Amino acid sequence: MAAPEKLLIMITHGADEAEQVTMPMVMAVGALASEVDVVVGLQEAGVELAVKGAADTIAAEGYPTLSKLMSDYRELGGRLLACPLGVAKRGIDRDTLVDNAEVVAAGRFIVEMSTASHVLVY
Repeated sequence: MAAPEKLLIMITHGADEAEQVTMPMVMAVGALASEVDVVVGLQEAGVELAVKGAADTIAAEGYPTLSKLMSDYRELGGRLLACPLGVAKRGIDRDTLVDNAEVVAAGRFIVEMSTASHVLVY
């Protein structure tokens, strides 16, 4: 039996680049809907997306709203992994993160990368 597909999507952009944060979430939701295991990693400014309510203010013309995509991703069982350095640098209180977000160290990102069938970086 073939190993199941696993996709790791890394987002390094923040709220000021709506298309760069929306497109990877379109891919993540589509993959989960296709029964592909997906993990979204948030590094650098991307950690801003894990803050409750942050997605409500981001919209890229011609795309579904980021709020809708993040909600769909969560409902489909999607997980968000946030870099602790990005979280600390931006003064983000971990208590303000969305329910499906987890702050993880570099080692976890390495495990996710090394076990993924494919890695996309945005």
